Amino acid sequence: MRAIMCIVILGMGSATIVAFDQYGGWEEVKGRATGFFHAEEIGGRWWLVTPEGNAFLSKGVCAVRYEGDRIGGKGRSPYKEACQQKYGSREAWSEAAVKRLKDCGFNTLGAWSGGYLFDRGLAYTVILNVAARAGANWQHGTFVDVFGPRFAQSAEDQARKQCAPRKDDPWLLGYFTDNELHWGPDWRTKTTLLEEYLMLPAGAPGREKAVGFLKERYGGDAAKAGEAWGGETTSWEEMARAEMKFDGSKRTAQSLADSNAFLAIVAEQYFKVCREAVQRHDPNHMVMGARFAGHARPEVLAPCGKYSDAVSLNMYLVHPHARALEALYRQTQRPIIIGEFSFRGMDSGLPNTKGAGPKVKDQEARAAAFERYVTELVRLPFVVGYHWFKYADEPKEGRFDGENSNYGLVDNDDNPWQVLCGKMTEVNAKVYGIARH
Repeated sequence: MRAIMCIVILGMGSATIVAFDQYGGWEEVKGRATGFFHAEEIGGRWWLVTPEGNAFLSKGVCAVRYEGDRIGGKGRSPYKEACQQKYGSREAWSEAAVKRLKDCGFNTLGAWSGGYLFDRGLAYTVILNVAARAGANWQHGTFVDVFGPRFAQSAEDQARKQCAPRKDDPWLLGYFTDNELHWGPDWRTKTTLLEEYLMLPAGAPGREKAVGFLKERYGGDAAKAGEAWGGETTSWEEMARAEMKFDGSKRTAQSLADSNAFLAIVAEQYFKVCREAVQRHDPNHMVMGARFAGHARPEVLAPCGKYSDAVSLNMYLVHPHARALEALYRQTQRPIIIGEFSFRGMDSGLPNTKGAGPKVKDQEARAAAFERYVTELVRLPFVVGYHWFKYADEPKEGRFDGENSNYGLVDNDDNPWQVLCGKMTEVNAKVYGIARH
């Protein structure tokens, strides 16, 4: 294929010609040419590799969509209204948006981007929402019974609908299976998954799995298990059928140890079912994890690494947490993609009262924060991508979950934040050199 050439200025009066393939892959570092994107460790550093066999760092933006965000999730979309007036059609907007992304040095459409952009010369990602479509809710911390038929059917349905039609598409980077699932006590809910499974209705596969786990763990001694779990049950039959309630307030050290051990079993089932469903319908593309929220529990990491080609993590911090990322890599032995990060400018005119991530003084500080974060991140030899959240700002009135923040490359009138976009262009142009050294 014809390579795309760009000039990178290295210093006063000097320049070098750097060659990229049609996908944005860096021809300086070679991997295997398989016809599809994949992950490969080359010379002690992990890379994604393009279908043509060249090194690739996924420089992405999430939620690139003509529709923008609706106020409250149901009302009007200020961004869409502005784009309708400015471009006249989604087709014209799509052409302009892809050009803007490429001009800024981005090469990937991150999660939640419009499918109508997938054939426009950018690598793209798909989020399958396997658990979400089976009843999980990332906002409220509701998990799903991964041992039940609804979860298995969701995995099969989504793989058939979303993966099978794309199995031969070389522009697909890979699949995220879900987003920010609740794996245990956090800001959403205080219960462990073992506690939640014991609260499922009698006869539910997850509850039966939980009771069977405790029965094996306690050698069949129901009284001992009951003592560790509040002393309210005296038999396995009662534990399997009684209405149980947990809120995290009476957890013992032993029940926490039990919960952690059970979490590994749940994670094994989740990642295994997702992986096998995807591969039945699309054996060619990567499974890129479940987009952990900020950090990942140790018990979940080994199963994630076992069944994923890359691990995805959303990390909204001033600096990427290198020590945490190193620990994650050690436990998974898989390369890492930062699925979301961002900085919000307080000079944007938006409230910035709801939403994750650091707030900074102004757009200059926002641009500087992007440069610092990305530069530090790509120096880690196991990081293979970073996806900015997101393309357009949220409405000042708040979207479906109340978020009302300055996350965008563009504002709600589709005007680019010039200082930020200029810095993104500069930084994205030099990350391959930083990563290699």
